[in-house]
Amino acid sequence: MSALETINFTRGVPAIESFPTAELAACATTVLAQSGDAILQYGPAAGLAPLRTWLAEWQGVKPEQILTGNGSLELVQFLCTAMIKPGDVVFTESPSYDRAINLFRRNGANVIGVPLQADGPDMDALEALLAQHKPKLFYVIPDFQNPSGATCSTAKRKRLVELAEQHDILLLEDAPYRLLRYRGTEEPTLFELAPHRVLHMTSFTKLIAPGVRLGFMKGDAAILAKIGKVAEDTYISPGYFAHGVTYEWLRAGNLGPQIAKLKALYAPRLEAILAALDKYIPDAVATRPDGGFFLSLTLPEGVSTTDLRAAAAERNMNLADGLAFFPQGGGERFLRLPFCAMTATQIEEGIKRLAECVKAVRK
Repeated sequence: MSALETINFTRGVPAIESFPTAELAACATTVLAQSGDAILQYGPAAGLAPLRTWLAEWQGVKPEQILTGNGSLELVQFLCTAMIKPGDVVFTESPSYDRAINLFRRNGANVIGVPLQADGPDMDALEALLAQHKPKLFYVIPDFQNPSGATCSTAKRKRLVELAEQHDILLLEDAPYRLLRYRGTEEPTLFELAPHRVLHMTSFTKLIAPGVRLGFMKGDAAILAKIGKVAEDTYISPGYFAHGVTYEWLRAGNLGPQIAKLKALYAPRLEAILAALDKYIPDAVATRPDGGFFLSLTLPEGVSTTDLRAAAAERNMNLADGLAFFPQGGGERFLRLPFCAMTATQIEEGIKRLAECVKAVRK
């Protein structure tokens, strides 16, 4: 690739070659012919009934325990409107998904970060914080976490639900990357361990395409009805057309083959970025995830993320602001690197440029 080509190590977007465009086009034709009146009309805010039924059967719950929306982040906003009052305490991992942190803050929450370790939240730190605060909820990303890439161990998941029981905390489990495991053994979901304590969210953004705008939340039916009322008051119903096309795609049995395709596409890219980091920046400490879209770096001593971003811009490379992922400060040497939307050649060139930037700004 050309040295002038811009490299984006910023957003965790899927590879466009992963989109099942032809399949979705065929499904759109089918669902319009068979159910056009239903998917082109307003409907219940909880979502298209056949889709909710399919999702409920897939997830092993009742349809009333499923709330769909136009992406899971929108459902977080509806949850905040329904349940968060100004001054309420919300725990997140530190680092955590910056957009979720912003939503909690926008709704008046006092966001407190629980330090994240390689195998999940620091349980000693969590217990110390619980002795000082009464959080309304704890937002966690247990599988291939955004932005770190970390996966929470089974032992910590079990301890987390125990603490949630003891302190009467709602756990908001965000799992958009869970099915994209490239190696290793699957951990239980928090929902499986304590369904009465957990609202579990996921999305088809990373599995199909962002354009389908389909996320869903599962959990206690009464809580979801409360959140669904906010959704109804906001947009009446989600995008039934896109949801109808997605339902037809799911009903046709495409999800399993699509996941296999994504794993075959993305696993070599994870290996490529790890190999490039070992080659060009061996003194940076990288997470080594078993799946997902991201890994993260602790930059070498004397190298700040802020200085690195400025140096990267001079080399036609965009980096995410590592500071934004930390709700209470920190992250001065933290860097998130998405890899799924980049070819092996782009990854190699990107890490090579990153090494040049590290060398240029090291103090």
